[in-house]
Amino acid sequence: MFHTVARRLNFTKAAEELFITQPAVTKHIHEIENYYKVKLFDRHGTRIKLTKAGEILLQHTEQLFTVYRNMEFELNMLQQRYKGILTIGASTTLAQYVLPPVLAAFHKKFDDIQIALTTNNTGEIESALQQSHIDLGVIEGMPKNSVFKYTEFVKDELVLVARYGHPLAKKGIIKPEDLLKIPLLLREPGSGTLEVIAHALSTMGIKINQLQREMQLASTEGMKLYLLNTDCMAFLPIYSILKELQNKECCIIDVKGLHIERFFYFIQPQGQADGPPDLFMKFARHYNFR
Repeated sequence: MFHTVARRLNFTKAAEELFITQPAVTKHIHEIENYYKVKLFDRHGTRIKLTKAGEILLQHTEQLFTVYRNMEFELNMLQQRYKGILTIGASTTLAQYVLPPVLAAFHKKFDDIQIALTTNNTGEIESALQQSHIDLGVIEGMPKNSVFKYTEFVKDELVLVARYGHPLAKKGIIKPEDLLKIPLLLREPGSGTLEVIAHALSTMGIKINQLQREMQLASTEGMKLYLLNTDCMAFLPIYSILKELQNKECCIIDVKGLHIERFFYFIQPQGQADGPPDLFMKFARHYNFR
């Protein structure tokens, strides 16, 4: 319970993820605070942040989950040896911000498996998989092609990002209709990120072509550097801006009623035999993201 709230920094989202009520989450957190005689979260309206005690407890819960994941994985992999070549195609966000530490840990454990990682958008990865140019895809789009098997990897959130000190930064929250007045950077056609954003906005009655499109860029890094020097904004994966948030280079602007969450997916041809792709998937899904 604590681990979920600490990772999401939002009681409502934690309750949704755990399939329980928000009062139940709050009650459990209060019980932990009473037991340890410490305060775990500082609350400022709807926003919360970890106290020093909360940071310490999160470090230990992360270690506990790591032990459980390693134990389960290693017992399952006992008496199995793997060799070979594994070619992975990953979309930009995953290749830049999510997969590198997983690949390093995997190589350390299974150094007889050679890995090649290529980067492309979701549409091109699906095409490469159909043509057998890669063994495994890792994408950020929504499952839609019946010839593939989609397996959930890890959850991500897309947030509206502005430079630190942006005129709207102090406001902290805007209405959905305000998006129509803000110049926005968007990803290129075929991007899984653009697809997810378009779907989320459509539920609020907003179409992508109604937005003030300042520019389309095919690189998350390029988008970050651009918006840090202008007053335009962009919807970016939370994984991609952790350092910038910590360094106070950028900030998140909440859009009332808009929550853009998604899973990253592993994608394989239906009926693919066991081997290095399945081994990597199992390893990555047990990896402890911090």
